[in-house]
Amino acid sequence: MKRTGRAARLKQRAAPSSSPPPENRLRHSAPSLETPPEIKPGRILLIACGALAREIMAINAQNQLSHLDLTCLPAKLHLYPDQIVSAVEDAVLKHRPSYAQIFVVYADCGTGGQLATKCAELGVEMVPGPHCYSFFEGTETFQAHTDAGEITAFYLTDFLVKQFDAFVWRPMGLDRHPDLRDMVFGNYTTLVYQSQIADPDLLEKAKDCAARLGLKFEHRHTGYGDLETTLQSLRP
Repeated sequence: MKRTGRAARLKQRAAPSSSPPPENRLRHSAPSLETPPEIKPGRILLIACGALAREIMAINAQNQLSHLDLTCLPAKLHLYPDQIVSAVEDAVLKHRPSYAQIFVVYADCGTGGQLATKCAELGVEMVPGPHCYSFFEGTETFQAHTDAGEITAFYLTDFLVKQFDAFVWRPMGLDRHPDLRDMVFGNYTTLVYQSQIADPDLLEKAKDCAARLGLKFEHRHTGYGDLETTLQSLRP
């Protein structure tokens, strides 16, 4: 057998191979990692404010609304209403491949009509009314209070009583600057607690919230109001 020199052997090893390197073969042969969306016929997706999550789950359980699925956006969007429209739009576009019907569980919530406009563009429905305080009490009842002159009330729901420090006291700087109370709440006269469940501990905490803000206290047990009747009406 003919022996080759060291230089020839090195040249032969360095010669390009006709087959692709292993990493290229893997790249070309690997299947796509994208999976098709799961289609969920006969089901409705609720895209909701995170502040309503517990209430929606309670309504669904009490009324056996097993055809409703729920996904929630961060409750902190309450503090940044200018971000609600884009967040809802992103959620609708993300889940639309899986659901033939999507319902948005937000009222206007400070978007100045922009959320209703966007929902109409996307072809999805939403809860009517200016905010959750309205639909918890019932939009007609809430409007009657407004027409009667209730324009200096500050409203809390069960969620906001539980999260008072996180969503009211600290974001408004009252924990660091108590003197801001008159600037922020000087035009309010009454704190109205709209309770969804009967909880004596929450009632006492709501009274404490009113005292901390220097406001008169009023309690109205609203239950779930128009939110419950709206969800009951949703059918595939």
